[in-house]
Amino acid sequence: MTPQRSLFLGDLEQAVMARLWSSGPQDVKACHLAIGRSRRITHNTVQSTMERLFRKGLLRRDKVSHAFVYSAILSREEYGAQLARDGVAAAVGSAAPGSLLAAFVDLAERIGDEGLSRLEQLIAARRAAARERP
Repeated sequence: MTPQRSLFLGDLEQAVMARLWSSGPQDVKACHLAIGRSRRITHNTVQSTMERLFRKGLLRRDKVSHAFVYSAILSREEYGAQLARDGVAAAVGSAAPGSLLAAFVDLAERIGDEGLSRLEQLIAARRAAARERP
């Protein structure tokens, strides 16, 4: 499922997502105990943040007894990829595809040889998958 709203997150939203990615599904009470107390924020603040992430399409929730248990819809890696796609689309809009590709190569190069090698592997894998499609 691709979220329909902005994936850019505030500080507390990032903390909630990081908690769910690292610890798995949680209800509001458990999440508040883990991140809310140290921030000196209320249970209701954590609850409204988790509800907002649910409405953004980043969390799913299941009713368990009397509480909702929230879990991340996207993995941390999927979230990062979607955030990058959204950021690039917002930044370049309808810019020439060549300049966009050059920017990705520049970014991969900044990582070093392993970045360029990884980019080559991803391209090769994508080409192989495309050849296998009918």
